Amino acid sequence: MIRVGVLGVGSLGQHHARVYASLAGCELVGVADPDAARAAEVARKNGCRAFGDARDLLGKVDAVSVVVTTALHHEVGMAFLEAGVHCLVEKPLALGLGQADDLIAAARRGKAVLQVGHIERFNPAILALQGRGSSPLFVEAHRLGPYSPRNTDIDVVLELMIHDLDIVLAFVGRPVERVEAIGLPVLSRTEDIANVRLAFEGGCVANLTASRVTTDKQRKIRLFTRDAYLSVDYLAKQVRVHRLKEGADPAQAGSLVGLARMVTTETLKIRDEEQLKLELESFLDSIRGGTPPKVSGEDGRAAVALGLEIRRQMDAHRRRVLG
Repeated sequence: MIRVGVLGVGSLGQHHARVYASLAGCELVGVADPDAARAAEVARKNGCRAFGDARDLLGKVDAVSVVVTTALHHEVGMAFLEAGVHCLVEKPLALGLGQADDLIAAARRGKAVLQVGHIERFNPAILALQGRGSSPLFVEAHRLGPYSPRNTDIDVVLELMIHDLDIVLAFVGRPVERVEAIGLPVLSRTEDIANVRLAFEGGCVANLTASRVTTDKQRKIRLFTRDAYLSVDYLAKQVRVHRLKEGADPAQAGSLVGLARMVTTETLKIRDEEQLKLELESFLDSIRGGTPPKVSGEDGRAAVALGLEIRRQMDAHRRRVLG
């Protein structure tokens, strides 16, 4: 039985507690939050103890979810990893590469699993794409949503786009050669909307847009490979795969209708499972089996590194535009 705890039980942490409480093979020992009333409420709902200080769980748990504010990931994560406690640290892993390196090194010293909470890796739609087709040649992603005062201490790249940065890095599997980025603050002091173009070694190009000042919520990614066009809707958990029929010649289509008849469209069958449940199950499986996590500390660091380079490019663009 793996004893687990949740550090930080705000809008996301409360769901970590809920899912842990429902999983076989683990015991939710307690939740910690500086807001004593909040911690008590979540603890009551999930049948565990409430703590005001995260460190009060040291010695009582084998694993924790670190769901505190990003600025505290390093401080809190280090305390538990150094003690040999397995950690799932929510994204982004850290605010800087030095902090990310500290967490990775601490996990090694403590012989602890360090998994990063890039939850879209566990979206059933993304899981359905594994093993299908070749690496993408072009990627387009849109992650848009309405404004919320929560998390505006970090820019939209590290808050939202980082999900797609992680997914694209995993799918392409090659180094980024060039980054072009623009971003603008609209309602907060940091960038609320950003557009990024990534050029990868080998020729793949990715165009990503993220916004937290858009009326409608949208989470989509499109991947173009040598033999298919794959359209993924994260929210609907839906994947459509479009392929040109064998022997078809688009030059002979004559019209859009004719071209449509040359294309086959397959809607993949997807098991509609809660991705947080899949993520936490995977974390616990890594602990039990002593296997590397699906999203490692190094993966989390790579996403942060790319996010920071994008931020540098956005700052440079702003200086050029504003003088």
